[in-house]
Amino acid sequence: MGDGRAIRVLLVDDHQVVRRGLRTFLEIQDDIEVVGEAADGAEGVARAEELRPDVVLMDVKMPGTDGIEALRRLQALANPARVLIVTSFTEQRTVVPALRAGASGYLYKDVDPGALAGAIRSVHAGHVLLHPEVAGALLAQDDPQGGTGRGTTLTEREREVLGLIADGRSNREIARALVLSEKTVKTHVSNILMKLDLADRTQAALWAVRHGLSG
Repeated sequence: MGDGRAIRVLLVDDHQVVRRGLRTFLEIQDDIEVVGEAADGAEGVARAEELRPDVVLMDVKMPGTDGIEALRRLQALANPARVLIVTSFTEQRTVVPALRAGASGYLYKDVDPGALAGAIRSVHAGHVLLHPEVAGALLAQDDPQGGTGRGTTLTEREREVLGLIADGRSNREIARALVLSEKTVKTHVSNILMKLDLADRTQAALWAVRHGLSG
């Protein structure tokens, strides 16, 4: 990382062997630090409040408080961590609620270890990261936003910003690419979400891909 500080990661999974495997791999990464573990969603939220991690790796299906409810609770914290779902569940009925609840990424547990480390760095940098099969499944759905009509309300600059969001760029990277201040980019992002009636950057990225605005 640019400031020399490791990315602080919290592991939330009800299987101890999974947590142990993730910790063993991540602890050899120079720029990633595993700061804690939790065995269910409720414990994960409590640990996140206590430890203030940068990124939470979380399963969806857990006893008690599941990953979706934990996601909602995490988003309500003052400075929520970015959450990367790492699960074996591939059904759209699991994927969509997770993204709507605020997940920054969705990967399967068979992900290559190196790709997982890259995913942690990516979501920490502000990118949206989806397994290709997940993105494909979501894009195959009927458009919940009612087609391209709402896109006509966007300004040309907002369409440029939206295209870069779809390419996985963070606000800082968009600001550099378009020679704008980061504050101006944040304003454009807020306007885009409002005009398209979208909840977050993940939905915005998927909307842009669906309507041909990505690179």
